[in-house]
Amino acid sequence: MNASAPAEILLAAKGVRCEFPRPSGEPQIVLEDIHFTLATGEIVGLLGRSGCGKSTLLRIVTGLMRPTRGEILYRGKKIAGPTLGIAMVFQTFAIFPWLTVLENVKAGLVAERVPEREAARRAEEAIALIGLDGFENAYPRELSGGMRQRVGFARALVVGPEILVMDEPFSALDVLTGETLRSDLLDLWSEHRLGLHAILLVTHNIEEAVSLCDRILVMSSHPGRISTEIAVPLSHPRDRLSPEFRAIVEDIYARMMAGPAPQRSGKSTVGTVTLTSWLPVISATRIVGLTDTLNLVPFAGEAELSALAARLSLNVAGLFRVAEVARMLGFVEFHDATLRLTAAGRALADAGIRERNGVFAEHLLRAVPLAAFIHRVLEERPNHEAPRSRFLEELEDHLSPSEAEHTLTAVTNWGRYADIFSYDHRTRLFRLSSP
Repeated sequence: MNASAPAEILLAAKGVRCEFPRPSGEPQIVLEDIHFTLATGEIVGLLGRSGCGKSTLLRIVTGLMRPTRGEILYRGKKIAGPTLGIAMVFQTFAIFPWLTVLENVKAGLVAERVPEREAARRAEEAIALIGLDGFENAYPRELSGGMRQRVGFARALVVGPEILVMDEPFSALDVLTGETLRSDLLDLWSEHRLGLHAILLVTHNIEEAVSLCDRILVMSSHPGRISTEIAVPLSHPRDRLSPEFRAIVEDIYARMMAGPAPQRSGKSTVGTVTLTSWLPVISATRIVGLTDTLNLVPFAGEAELSALAARLSLNVAGLFRVAEVARMLGFVEFHDATLRLTAAGRALADAGIRERNGVFAEHLLRAVPLAAFIHRVLEERPNHEAPRSRFLEELEDHLSPSEAEHTLTAVTNWGRYADIFSYDHRTRLFRLSSP
């Protein structure tokens, strides 16, 4: 943190709520009662699972969206649209492919009617600052992914913002390139060369958040809320292998895993999942692979989440999605920052291929009402068939079309793996599996 800067509040979120209408007319609440501040000299991270509303919140902060209720204040004034003083770096390389590096970086200045000579000078300075001097006349197709993202940084910085807002800016890069860009950015920030007063970072990468941020705001899901705030009292540069660093990482894993299984809305409650709950598309083989990995040496049924993510080559968002579904089905349970196999999880991991289908089917029908509902409808029909539309319409009364499609796709895939029904993609018909 830039300790020399006064702790002036630059940005404040007050009671922010965001909702969208569902087909049924009921609101889908994406964000609820969001409160936070961003002061000068701070890097603050918004950390949460996929779908918790992080990117939506950033769009509201930058004035690209308006909240349903509440407000964002920049220097005490309500944000009602894109605001001078706040610039954004996107997850994807949001640059114009038909413009050169110099022309891309100048684009924001041209929009502000900055004179050509002044715009060129400022753009060249930003390009040099971010490490792209010599590439001013290159086109994006001639640059690597890391260099294209540097263009995005230069374009955001050239307008002279006080606050830089970043939406997972390193996630589209390979590990080494992302680490290099993070390190360069942090060096420039620490040396006060960016001209920034504060940074707001959205990420789902826990180690990235602990490496960069002074404070981390952990968001829960459905609807998105700030569930806890964690200070990171470590000086830069931070040693990722130090006990202090690892302790913060494991604490955040535990806090993020403590939330409930995915749920949006619905009826016919069974446990925490309902007939019309939103469900993520996770393959059954991923779920079984998780139990297999936990069952093997060195884990022997229990693993720290960070170690398990590394073994499975999953980022934190991917691990959460797989682990949540495995927990929903009763194959794993969470204990602080560890994941443990249940007796059912061990039975699944130890079973042969055909026996696995039976174990999976038993838990799927018990834990996921939509799977049981599809199975029951197929049993009751004389020809043991039903069109996909029969179930999709049921879901669309309570979920958005995309959520309904994802949920039915997830349950279809799980049901086919469990062999409780089949599905013909050509005819879009479900059929009851033969006993």
